[in-house]
Amino acid sequence: MALTRELIRSGWIQQLVASSGYLGHMLSEDELRQSMAQAMAAHPPGEALPLFAYGSLIWNPAFIYQHREVARVHGYHRRFCLWTHLGRGTPECPGLVLGLDTGGSCSGLVYWIAAADIASELEIVWRREMVTGAYRPCWVMTRTASGPRRALTFLINHAHDRYAGRLSDEAIVASIASASGPIGPCADDLCNTAAHLDQLGIADPSLRRLCRAVRVAQASLPELA
Repeated sequence: MALTRELIRSGWIQQLVASSGYLGHMLSEDELRQSMAQAMAAHPPGEALPLFAYGSLIWNPAFIYQHREVARVHGYHRRFCLWTHLGRGTPECPGLVLGLDTGGSCSGLVYWIAAADIASELEIVWRREMVTGAYRPCWVMTRTASGPRRALTFLINHAHDRYAGRLSDEAIVASIASASGPIGPCADDLCNTAAHLDQLGIADPSLRRLCRAVRVAQASLPELA
C-alpha cells in the first residue's frame, strides 16, 4: 500500500493505531496541533520552511515542496532504532524503521516548503511522524552546497516504548528480512532509502550493506524460497 498524502490526511494512520489495541499514548488532535505550534514558534513568519529528511521522506515525501537540496547534519546519524508493530510489521513479527539518533553525521535532503503551504503540508508530516510521539521535532543546523541551513527534523525519542536502542546488524537484518505490515514489507523501506541515496549521490555504505544482507536472509526464508 502506498502511503499517499490523501491516506495520511484521512487519519488512516491514527485509525490503524487505534484499532490495533496499542497501549501506549496516541497524540490527540489538540496535542498534534500543539506540538506543531511549538516547533513552528522558532520559525520566522512568512519564510519558507526547511525540513531535513533522512529516511522514507526522501523517497516518498507525500507533501508539496518548492525545491530540495542535499544536506548533511553533524551530531546525528540514521539508525534502524524504532520498532514498528503496525505499518511495516505486526505484533508477532515487528519490523524496524529509521530514526535520527545521537552521534556521528548523516546526509539527506532539505525540502523547502513555501510559507503559504506550511500549515497544510506540516499537518501531513505531523500525522505521519508524530502519531505516538516516537519522534521529537527539533531544529538542527545542516550544511548544503548553498551554505548552512537551519532545518526542522525528527529525532528519535529515547523515552518512547518502541525505541530499540543500538541493535546489532544481525538483529536488524533478521527483523527487516521477515517483517511486513499494512504499508508493505519492512525491507522496502530499507532498500528504497538506500537506492534513492545512491541516485542522489549520497554514499551510505552501511545501508547498502544492510540491504544486501536482508536480501540474502530473505532468500533463505521458507515462505520466500
